[in-house]
Amino acid sequence: MQRRILGLGTALLTVAVVAGCGSSPAANGGSPSPGEGESTQVSVGIIPIVDVAPLYLGQKKGFFSSRGIDLKMESAQGGAAIIPGVLSGQFEIGFSNVTSLMLAQTKGVPIKSVVNGSATTGNTETDISGVAVRKDSTIKTAKDLAGQTVAVNTLQNIGDTTVRESVRKAGGDPKKVKFVEMAFDQMPAALDGGQVDAAWVGEPALTIAKSQGARVVTSPFAETHPKLTLATYFTSAKLIQEKPDLVEKFTEAMTESLEYASAHPEEAREILTTYTKISGDVLKDLTLPTWPTDVDMDSVEKLASLGEQDGIFGGDKPDLDALFS
Repeated sequence: MQRRILGLGTALLTVAVVAGCGSSPAANGGSPSPGEGESTQVSVGIIPIVDVAPLYLGQKKGFFSSRGIDLKMESAQGGAAIIPGVLSGQFEIGFSNVTSLMLAQTKGVPIKSVVNGSATTGNTETDISGVAVRKDSTIKTAKDLAGQTVAVNTLQNIGDTTVRESVRKAGGDPKKVKFVEMAFDQMPAALDGGQVDAAWVGEPALTIAKSQGARVVTSPFAETHPKLTLATYFTSAKLIQEKPDLVEKFTEAMTESLEYASAHPEEAREILTTYTKISGDVLKDLTLPTWPTDVDMDSVEKLASLGEQDGIFGGDKPDLDALFS
């Protein structure tokens, strides 16, 4: 089942706001929702990775400005910083993987997805992330990762969840995989230097690792689900309640951006040079994600089930309807 996230219905407006959370100037009336001839600045907390290329491409093509939105992208290290940034009003909109959003939702954090972000290619041979090992490693398949040390960018999140699933499907014991936390850009050197046995690497670090001789033994995203939704754009329940028109316009512009990026992949690839330090050779070879406008809810339910199985949610169960409807 697929679902487009518009999230501006009656149920959405009744989501409670956690006491003590700050609000943005826009949410307090300091900056109005965009109307005819008006422009409202919208700060978006992002991770500077290939997944957010449609956002930058949509800005360049005028999809946001035509709706009175002046985009301001602000980089963060990950969802751990973006989610509280959205709650405090530092960002009006945030970008985060769906496991992080589900984890926040189980803790009562008042956030809601508003539009899709990115998805796997579904190709188990070539995807936007993969578990890489050194060329001379004895690790040949995902099953062999049991008993090995594997780097992921964040512990207890979408990376180790999907790696465990790959090991499980290959007949290995996922409980025997030892995970360590490491930034993506540090993984190629750590792998090459023998600091870890394997690394779950995302693009563009994945292409860099392969250029240094590393080989990929499994593609966890595609192995977990062929249409796995990876990330979405989200906002606070407070902003949705107080500025629904602003959120609606962002959703419309982002949807148009996703459609354009999907239809013009080379333009999406080229826009990466404006906000990353990806070199020409890496740019040419790296794998882009897919950018559907709909969230694949079957894949989200699979991630939720795996997260529960691994104990990521601390015994709580994510309310997917509250988060994605």
